[in-house]
Amino acid sequence: MPQPSHSSDEADRFGFDDTRDYLGAALSRLLPRRLVRGALAVSVETDRDSYGPGDPVKIRTTIRNRYPVPVEIGTASRRRWGWSVDGLLEASDEPRRDPGGTAGFSFRARERKTITWTWDGRVKHVDSDGTARWEPLSPGEHQIRVYVATANEKPAAATTIRIE
Repeated sequence: MPQPSHSSDEADRFGFDDTRDYLGAALSRLLPRRLVRGALAVSVETDRDSYGPGDPVKIRTTIRNRYPVPVEIGTASRRRWGWSVDGLLEASDEPRRDPGGTAGFSFRARERKTITWTWDGRVKHVDSDGTARWEPLSPGEHQIRVYVATANEKPAAATTIRIE
């Protein structure tokens, strides 16, 4: 990401944060929440359709603002987005604590945010005594789902991979 041309010691003379989209935040407050959530389109893809048990899976998701105006989407916690495998958050059945608070996701007009990561192809199982074990997915079809963590009607997309 390009850095601002002024030094980090020099304050913005107008007191604005360079990374915050103030216009988008103001416009978003004027639009109904349902309409703002509808601004986002989510897509997800993997590098291949089929894998061996325990093979790494490269995942790429794009979250796009479909509108020609900036929008800001509020999230139910500090988690802005998430992913799951067969309904298990981040491929783990480990109980999760809600990080609390809220956050926002700002998008300029028609902006795309792309996130890529590699998942190791294994699912984390945590026993009642806290012992964790990682197991490769069983053969068959499995769903990878990505979503924006809004309170209701989460914008989401899913893809299916096959374990041979």
